Amino acid sequence: MHQRVNITLPEETLRLIDRVVDKGDRSRFIDSAVRHYVGAMGRANLRKRLKEGAIRRAQRDLHLALEWSALEP
Repeated sequence: MHQRVNITLPEETLRLIDRVVDKGDRSRFIDSAVRHYVGAMGRANLRKRLKEGAIRRAQRDLHLALEWSALEP
């Protein structure tokens, strides 16, 4: 289902869009661009959260690895 919305864009942004899409395809282009951006931001946010979690758990993980390595023959 599609819903009509009105948005305001800077003239330069509109010129950029018009340079790369056929007449009548602005909505499809904007939809694709928004979905791509949201997906990229979600992936970047996930990477950031994973990295922060790994850093927070680094000491614990090192301690566990040292304990287990002491048990190896």
